[in-house]
Amino acid sequence: MAELVRRLDEMEAAIRKPSFRSSRGRANEVNYWIFDYPPDRELEVRERVRYMASKNQRGADGFRLVVFDLYDLMIDHLESKNFLQQCMTFEQKQGFARITKAVNNSMKISDEDNLIVRHIREHTPENAVVFLTGIGKCYPILRSHKALNTLHQGFGQAPVVLFYPGVYDEQQLLLFGKMKDGNYYRAFRLVK
Repeated sequence: MAELVRRLDEMEAAIRKPSFRSSRGRANEVNYWIFDYPPDRELEVRERVRYMASKNQRGADGFRLVVFDLYDLMIDHLESKNFLQQCMTFEQKQGFARITKAVNNSMKISDEDNLIVRHIREHTPENAVVFLTGIGKCYPILRSHKALNTLHQGFGQAPVVLFYPGVYDEQQLLLFGKMKDGNYYRAFRLVK
């Protein structure tokens, strides 16, 4: 328990540094970070993110903390198109793999005009830090590599921190500490 609290404290201190919020990460890479944590500590991490966002609203940090829950974005999109109930019916008839493809197509996940990237871009003010949460809730419909890769292509105006319920070793992600993604990421681990 103390280890996660220490890392969360260090992460909070890191994002407050002006150097963290510069337009580029280490080695002039895009400023994307992954904060990995034990999946069984998800509720603690969610609470800490809520606390940080609430504290940031007071305006004393010198930057704006913007939190996007990827699961909520996905559900909001499906509800706005009246697709949520249809997805459940479609899954029963066509199977889960087909519904995953249909949702990804509907959200244009592989396109340059990705709805998630567009939403984040449109709702991120200048001088901000972006937190992405909810990736574990989205699995397997929205995969972390798809989210990061498409965001990387269309969003670079603020540092991005993906909260990841699993293990990241700056090479690969293991969702929930078990499912190997097999993709390389251009993101850095935030706080070891």
